Amino acid sequence: MNQRNYQKELEGILAEMEQKGDVPRLLLHSCCAPCSSYCLEYLSGHFHIIDFYYNPNITEKTEYEHRVREMERLIREQPHRFEVIFKEGTYEPERFLEAVKGYEMCREGGERCRICFRMRLMEAAEAAVREKCDFFTTTLTISPLKDARLLNEIGEKCGKEYGVRWLPTDFKKRGGYQRSIVLSREYDLYRQNYCGCVFSKRRDYGRLNGNSAQERR
Repeated sequence: MNQRNYQKELEGILAEMEQKGDVPRLLLHSCCAPCSSYCLEYLSGHFHIIDFYYNPNITEKTEYEHRVREMERLIREQPHRFEVIFKEGTYEPERFLEAVKGYEMCREGGERCRICFRMRLMEAAEAAVREKCDFFTTTLTISPLKDARLLNEIGEKCGKEYGVRWLPTDFKKRGGYQRSIVLSREYDLYRQNYCGCVFSKRRDYGRLNGNSAQERR
């Protein structure tokens, strides 16, 4: 079975939109400002965007608030062709901890992460319906350490459950990840070195090439 090329699928959708002159509404689930930098630069030329920040996996409140402030600052300072609106979801780390109970010792990228992805994307799908968006997607696929196939599969299932169209992505393609590093430096963004959950913080993953913000998303 041939592996799907999510970047090509995205480009096909964007080309079709451009041909029709459509500018749909997109709910973009954002994991952090560094990862969002390229995604917003790329997508804001095609969509009216609601940047939805829902990350209950960030188990330290000070860390959570720091990342929220950076996300808001990036949206203020970065130029966008079409409007980008920031919406913060409910901060509920206790919900995340309850959901992953029994999976605390899973490896990074294992079942605990799968549960976390589904939790965040389900909330994003629900928010997309509430905000009357045409599509929803996530910045998470920009990370070289995140499985784009898994994220797209979860996103598609969540979209079907809520009746909203999932936008296929693999933002690391076409130099997206490298561009996010450049933009992070340009805007002097806070670049965290772990995903946000207490379990990833306890492990010493180290810094990849000294640039770990996206790697841990």
